[in-house]
Amino acid sequence: MSNQAFLYQPKISEVLKNINRVMIGKDDEALLSVVALLAKGHVLLEDVPGVGKTMLVRTLAKSLDCDFKRIQFTPDLLPSDVTGVSIYNPKTLEFEFRPGPILGNIVLADEINRTSPKTQSALLEGMEETNITVDGEAVPLKSPFFVMATQNPIEYEGTYPLPEAQLDRFLLKLRMGYPSEKQEMEMLARTSGSHPIHEVEAVISREELVSLQKEVEEVYVDSTVHRYIVDLVTGTRKHEGVYLGVSPRGSIALMKAAKAYAFIMDRDYVLPDDVKFLAENVLSHRLILTSEAKFEGATPEDIISDVLSNIAVPVQRNVSE
Repeated sequence: MSNQAFLYQPKISEVLKNINRVMIGKDDEALLSVVALLAKGHVLLEDVPGVGKTMLVRTLAKSLDCDFKRIQFTPDLLPSDVTGVSIYNPKTLEFEFRPGPILGNIVLADEINRTSPKTQSALLEGMEETNITVDGEAVPLKSPFFVMATQNPIEYEGTYPLPEAQLDRFLLKLRMGYPSEKQEMEMLARTSGSHPIHEVEAVISREELVSLQKEVEEVYVDSTVHRYIVDLVTGTRKHEGVYLGVSPRGSIALMKAAKAYAFIMDRDYVLPDDVKFLAENVLSHRLILTSEAKFEGATPEDIISDVLSNIAVPVQRNVSE
């Protein structure tokens, strides 16, 4: 990995500072969002209304000099409203493609569970394949391409919750949570005049972001870390409270996220502690619990915590080995 990579670290810090100016007390959520961005993954933000899910996405998008698009999902939204549509031009006697909002660099998919599975699949295809299908033709997406989707876990009437197979396509799942009383007081003070998001400026260009993502791919992962990741994933598959454990896609996602996190931490190698820090957010939404575990009140986060506590973190090997 070249030494040039670390010239970008101050800019990553500026992105995090931008988010922290707008989002009070959400340091981990800001950091994890940047982790997903650098790892070429996507983020699902799930929480109750009004805790800042959309504001987090907007602030991150404003910090990047990239093409930002927003999709407000509603029950009547069609797949063509996401992907775009070919329209006949009587002057040229040809069909012209009008791109949809998915043809952006940073895409906010707001309230993704409010629309039909058919429309959801149009977005999820792009997330997985980095291209979309329009009139039977494959249309490549822009690079970089990053989706942050939000969904409301309450008021399920009239919604279409994402099934586990589709949740698996998100690198990370985040929850915002309510601020503390002190943080909420500070929030009121900051927003009493002009909202701080209006002062956010772009600090990373599209070309720089693509270079950062390439540098992240070169971060070294030792075989002992590979073993630790596999042990964690295998532990979820063998846990008595789990009906369906983490898939191999989850193993790859955890490794990619760990590489991005190590890069942000100014390292060109991954530590086992990086994996441990990210495990809950990367793996918990990929589990299906047994009926007994659900009845007893267990959560996917509880399962991941239990697996982490039962698997020893590998220690550093001697160079002579």
